[in-house]
Amino acid sequence: MAHSTEHPHVVVHAPALDGSRRVTEGDRTLGIATHLDDVSEILRLADLYVTDVEGSELIEWQGGGPEDWPGLSEHDELA
Repeated sequence: MAHSTEHPHVVVHAPALDGSRRVTEGDRTLGIATHLDDVSEILRLADLYVTDVEGSELIEWQGGGPEDWPGLSEHDELA
């Protein structure tokens, strides 16, 4: 019996105006993260244990990397 080599495709979306980032797997929203630790916890609760959230090839970071968590004040500066 062959093992599946398919891995989940997790996306951490671009920050919203409040700095939060939606975390999805395919069409399913796993949660909303406000910090890097939230991403780890959201993945754990979804039974997707990723030990290196920042460097994992399973995670696609859109609109900034794992260090980008702007708040409203940072968005206001861009206006």
